[in-house]
Amino acid sequence: MGILQVYNSDKTEQNQIGDSVYQLIEELFPICRSITGDGVRETFSIIQKHIPLKVQEVPTGTQVFDWVIPQEWNIRDAYIKDKKGNKVVDFKKSNLHVLNYSQPINKTIALSELIKHIYTLPENPDWVPYRTSYYNPNWGFCMSHNQLTSMQDEVYDVFIDAEHTNGSLTYAEYYIPGTNKEEILVFTHCCHPSLCNDNLTGISLATFLAKSLSEKNLHYSYRFVFAPATIGSITWMSQNEESLGNIRHGLVIAVAGDNGCMTYKKTRNENSEIDRAVLHVLKNKGEKFDVMDFSPWGYDERQFNSPGINLPVGRLTRTPNGCYPEYHTSADNLDLIHQSALVDTYTTYMKVFYVLENNKTYINNSPKGEPQLGKRGLYRNTGGHRDIENRQLALLWVLNLSDGDNSLLDIAERSGLTFDILVNAALDLTDCGLLIDKNASA
Repeated sequence: MGILQVYNSDKTEQNQIGDSVYQLIEELFPICRSITGDGVRETFSIIQKHIPLKVQEVPTGTQVFDWVIPQEWNIRDAYIKDKKGNKVVDFKKSNLHVLNYSQPINKTIALSELIKHIYTLPENPDWVPYRTSYYNPNWGFCMSHNQLTSMQDEVYDVFIDAEHTNGSLTYAEYYIPGTNKEEILVFTHCCHPSLCNDNLTGISLATFLAKSLSEKNLHYSYRFVFAPATIGSITWMSQNEESLGNIRHGLVIAVAGDNGCMTYKKTRNENSEIDRAVLHVLKNKGEKFDVMDFSPWGYDERQFNSPGINLPVGRLTRTPNGCYPEYHTSADNLDLIHQSALVDTYTTYMKVFYVLENNKTYINNSPKGEPQLGKRGLYRNTGGHRDIENRQLALLWVLNLSDGDNSLLDIAERSGLTFDILVNAALDLTDCGLLIDKNASA
């Protein structure tokens, strides 16, 4: 089964994809994840019901480039109680209520002291912020600003049942072999707790993209990596440095289910084949999209594009991180994401993979003048350039530029024709002996 099928999926198939992706997000939503800990392992265990993830544990204290794997963090319970025993904040109702990676505490303190360890969003007083303290030991709670302003000036029992222990950082990957050992890398971060768009959408879409690709005949091999942001991608690269040269293209998938338009952030080179493939797909969707130049800020694409690694990894999202008001708040919930957006993101990724899979360079076997297409059943009986259909125009463009130097993507960019039309033209010309795959002839 070829990857071209994604162009022809019907509404029933699209709805099935949307349902599956959304249901996995729902299942993962309650889990408290962090850069280490059992929440990540539980998440991977659920994903393993869909794809055979290989889980790796990297011990605390391991040097990973300029970083060191921190102690593992796990939390069981946390709350703030007033003097009547009422829970003002309850971790079991929302894991966003605790500063992620918080130190444990069990004491009674005055509101004047407690408030120094409380984080709110005064500009959105009903929302709870998501805050972390991975590398700066601290304890704290997050709550809505309305909750804070309703608290009485009295003493409170504060309790965080958490521990930092020598354990490990956990990441997982799924490798899908193709006919070529060169790889396409898909990376998604798995460290955020109950936040849907950032990044349960990336986790779930990566899962079902991998599941779909595993059922297809592939030229490239694919490697899907699920790891914590920053420290996770750095750890993965450090642990796999000797094989990074196999990666030909890469994409970071995140914030992929909101109603914003597709947004692509270019690689460090800004003209890599993955850049051109994504932009071709986006331009031919007929919908609004945004493009961002590379910058060393954002998600894990900045790690893959660091000068000592320099892998061509772009980032394909919907509304970028930090550019929607619900970002890193309790409002990034199931209501923010939409199945139609999830399906659109899924289909866009599959179309990009289709371009990469089929971007071959051909050689014209009859380059002296235009070969007679009519006798090969490839040309209309009547001529006239004004009524030449795109298919026939594609045949001529492919023949003219197939000199061993131009790929189909080069031809698509120059001709203005869509990539899939050119692929079909190349296949027809190959079948009748007018073209040969450059790599096959080498």
